[in-house]
Amino acid sequence: MLAAAPLAAEAQQTGKLWRIGFLGVGLPNQNDDLVEALREGLRDAGFIEGRNLLLEFRWAEERYERLPDLAVELIRLGVDVIFAPGDPPAHAAKQATTNVPSSLRERQIPWQTDS
Repeated sequence: MLAAAPLAAEAQQTGKLWRIGFLGVGLPNQNDDLVEALREGLRDAGFIEGRNLLLEFRWAEERYERLPDLAVELIRLGVDVIFAPGDPPAHAAKQATTNVPSSLRERQIPWQTDS
């Protein structure tokens, strides 16, 4: 299932600026590969940062208790979807809202398909 495909099709048709929230457990530099893979996949799907995409990053810095507040902060920013790699961030995102899509299991990239 290609999670970014519906967003890409709509973004290309409407010219909408999509806000994607990233809710991470660690420090930014600990997730460089994951962040770059996310950016690459989004570019491949037609999302260009600054043109039709804004990425909002929030990092718990290894303090899991911060995840719920960071998830709420992303919701208040008006993100369209939350990328939450791993169970703790996904759980925090799901607890913060039922209106903003968010779900990922450990290390799943949104455009990967289940085999």
